[in-house]
Amino acid sequence: MPDYYNPASETQIHGEKLPHWQQNEVIQFVTFRLGDSMPSSKLNELKQELKIWKSQNPEPWTPEIEKEYHQRFTWKLEAWLDEGFGTCLFKKAENREILEETLMHDHSTKVNHHSWAIMPNHIHLLFTPLAPLEKLMQSWKGISSRRIGTGPIWQRNYRDTLIRDATHFANAVRYIRKNPAKLTQGTFTLWQSERALAIP
Repeated sequence: MPDYYNPASETQIHGEKLPHWQQNEVIQFVTFRLGDSMPSSKLNELKQELKIWKSQNPEPWTPEIEKEYHQRFTWKLEAWLDEGFGTCLFKKAENREILEETLMHDHSTKVNHHSWAIMPNHIHLLFTPLAPLEKLMQSWKGISSRRIGTGPIWQRNYRDTLIRDATHFANAVRYIRKNPAKLTQGTFTLWQSERALAIP
């Protein structure tokens, strides 16, 4: 079974507001965040800008338009996350350990992890799903939230991207690896598989 997305093959899509794609065991790059990690004023600003932009750029998008979308919206959101808004629960080692244990409990049974970084207020994951993506996300969020014990902590949704080819995989590995570069040791956790470590 191939690792990478094949546009000619059947793709499972779920979720109405923000559709999530899964194609069997194709590698996924997923980001999810704490519920308080983004000020509502910034989110509202981004939503209004996105609404106008989408009205001027209806789907389906060309590769050039999709690139512009990510530059204007995806990477802006990523930059805001890296600014460290909110309570940043995962600065605390004990909270990161709970999430680490939750993720790795399913490793090699429901998922094959390639790389992940637990940041103070969000997490990046690169993995091969061996179970439905939505079930994995529900499990990881639900179990970690209950074990941390401060009530609901996660933003409801998440961002997922199917990995297209070996270059895309390598770029995702490097992105995750570099994401904590400006943080102080002890405020994040980076994990990489042998496959990820082989990427220079």
